[in-house]
Order: sequence, then structure tokens, then C-alpha cells
Amino acid sequence: MKNKKIHAVSVALIAAASAVFVFLTGVLLPRAPVPVARAAYRFVNYEGKPPIHIYRSAQKSSSGVTPAQIKKAYGLPATGGTGTIAIIDAYDDPSIESDLAVFDKQYGLPACTVKNGCLEKHMMSATTTKNGGWAVEISLDVEWAHAIAPNAKILLVEAKTQSGANLLAAVDYATGRKDVTAVSMSWGGEEFSDQLSYDAHLMPKANPGTIFFAASGDDGTGVSWPASSPNVIGVGGTSLTFSSKGALVSETAWSGSGGGVSAYEKQPAYQKAYSIPKAGGMRAIPDVAYDADPSSGFSVYYSGGKTSGTVNGWYVVGGTSAGAPQWAAIRALGTVTLAKLYADKAASSTLSYFRDITSGSNGTCKYYCAARARYDYVTGLGSPQTVKF
Repeated sequence: MKNKKIHAVSVALIAAASAVFVFLTGVLLPRAPVPVARAAYRFVNYEGKPPIHIYRSAQKSSSGVTPAQIKKAYGLPATGGTGTIAIIDAYDDPSIESDLAVFDKQYGLPACTVKNGCLEKHMMSATTTKNGGWAVEISLDVEWAHAIAPNAKILLVEAKTQSGANLLAAVDYATGRKDVTAVSMSWGGEEFSDQLSYDAHLMPKANPGTIFFAASGDDGTGVSWPASSPNVIGVGGTSLTFSSKGALVSETAWSGSGGGVSAYEKQPAYQKAYSIPKAGGMRAIPDVAYDADPSSGFSVYYSGGKTSGTVNGWYVVGGTSAGAPQWAAIRALGTVTLAKLYADKAASSTLSYFRDITSGSNGTCKYYCAARARYDYVTGLGSPQTVKF
């Protein structure tokens, strides 16, 4: 018992010393395999933030990666999709329907409107205000979920604010719907000491087939919640390189991709069965990957700039927040579960399911920051090559 107390005090002293060092020098120390958690940080303090990066803004014409390029890179069908994809974001984007119409026309996608039943927007509060940064995120999420699964319905649920309580209320609304097959959460925040009490919000309710997806973060090595929940598919980031003719040349780990080992979540059965190295019995993040590098970012149309601090036009946007709604769309196109992802990766036919990302890194923590064969803490199992896992 005495040794345990000494160890606890030592961990606290190390954490305090590290915090002082960072404050004084601005230099981040290499992360330990299992991060030292802040016990004082709890759900009441939690705020979700969209890991989004604007690479180019307010152009008159689109210049980012196109739906056709992404579908070819990831072995996705030209059309299809069933059920409802729930997009959980904060604040209101009043121009989302008209912006989606511009996006659809540009890329020859079927119209997705409130009138034809393809698009539904649910505001959790009638007094929800607008936020420019979140509005661009909403445009990214809705436009690209529709691009990947154009026949699926899009349900945009707008939380009143980005507080944990309001975001989870929006998640609860979505999971209370029988038509929702996938929930996309393009946001995350620092893990908190009582988070295990809130993982139940990230489980199917009205529809037992509902699958959850969350961005792993855009600050390089490090863990965020809800991506670290064992009930959620955490989506990390990659960098795509295309030829001058638009063909995929390579895919590597993106330096901003979040990942690591959870401070609180125990390793789930599907990861134990796969035997992830150096996880220490804790949840490893991310599970999968997708294009996130802003330099190979997605074309997004957004016209709400006159009142939001941004300007109208075509944006090029990156971040792991782009992968969450597109993986949710893959769920609408086919079959995805956490257990199946790991079983498929372990199968002899693994290359028909995943592109294994084996180069690139997201920090200086050596093993935990480097892409490698099989599983790594930057890109997880890899990027998709099918919709049927």
C-alpha cells in the first residue's frame, strides 16, 4: 500500500513538473505511452471543438479534392446509401441547404433538400446562434457525407453550444431515432476523469445497428474523447498525393492526426483479440484513417460569410473532422462494426479491406508517433478500400 502511495505522488510530481516546463518554455515534452491524466478535469469542464483546418478560402471556383477522386482512392461506389446519417455539430448554419445545393450542382450529385426528404435539420434549441467556424464544419460534414452516400438521408442535429452537455443531448436525440444508422461527431476534446460515466451516450438505442464515428484530433499525438470511447470508431488522418491528372500516387500518415493510448478507457475486447502492441491494457486510438491533410483537402462551399467573419465561396478544408462524416457515409453504403474492422484487418485478405499506411508520423514520441505495418497510433488499421467490412 505504501508503495502505491509513493507511486501516485511521483506521478503527480512528474505531471506538475511537465506542466511548469511547458508553461515556461513552450516546448512539449515527449508523451508517455499512457498519458498522465488531469484528475481535476471533469465532464463539467468539457467542450468539443471541431478539428478543422482551412487551407484555402473564398475562391470563385472549387479547387480541392473532388468526390470522384476520393471514391477512386478508397474503392467507394459512385452512388448508393441507405438509412440516415446523423451529423452532430454545434451552433446553427442557416445557409446549409442552399450551400449543399451549390455543392451538388458542381459535382453532379442528386439534389438533397428538405422538401425531397433527403435533408433534415434539427435545432436542439430555437435560440441557437451562429458560429462561423462551426458553420464551415457543418458545410464540410453535410456536403461530404452526401457526396459519399448520395442516396442516404442526412440528419443535421445542431447542439445549442459546444459544451459536453449540449453535444451529448444532440447525440441522444439522434440515437433516439430508429432511422439513424450512423452518427458522425466531427469534434473532440481533452479526456476527462469521469468520462466512463458518459460512454453510455455513445451506444445504440432506438436502432441497434447505429454505429458511431468521431474525429481523433488535429494536434498530432494525443488522445481526445469521444474518439477514445470503446463504443466509437476513432478516425485518424492521412495525406494523399495525386498526380497532375488527379490519380492517387501515395497515402502517408498526416502529421496532425490525433492518436495514442487512453488514460481512462480499458482496452476493449476487439482490440485485445487483435493484440495491439504497447497499449498496456488500455484503449488504443485511432481505429481507422482517412484523408485529413489540408494540402490534400476537400472542396467545400460555404456562403454564410457576411455575418460570420468568413467570406463566401469555395473553401479547401482538411482535418480529421472530414473523415468522421465520410466513414459514417461508408456505414450507410455497406456494413461497418468495430469488431469486424479488427477481424478484417487480421484476415489474410486484409488488403481488400484496408490500405496499410506505413510511412509518416505525428510527433517525436518514436513508436507511438510513427506509422507502421499492421496497426499504429497515427492511422490505426489504415484507410478504407471497401464499404463491406
